[in-house]
Amino acid sequence: MTPDLNPIEDVWDQLKQRLDNRSPPPSDLAELCIALVEEWNTLLQNNIMSLVRSMRRHGQAVINVSGNHSFTFLFSFCFGQKST
Repeated sequence: MTPDLNPIEDVWDQLKQRLDNRSPPPSDLAELCIALVEEWNTLLQNNIMSLVRSMRRHGQAVINVSGNHSFTFLFSFCFGQKST
């Protein structure tokens, strides 16, 4: 699966950005683990659900660009909608 079709990549990007914005930054592995849990807990569930709901749009965009018929079948099967 390409990153464009993997919503967890967007979540990782958000977590990385939040970690980069921490002041002071984590100084060791233990602090990094704590910071990751804290930042994960502050991510809004609505934001994550928005990423999941965007999958149909992202999948259709990939089909439109690539014309990959195998992916078109898989997309139609997973989302129960015929793609163009």
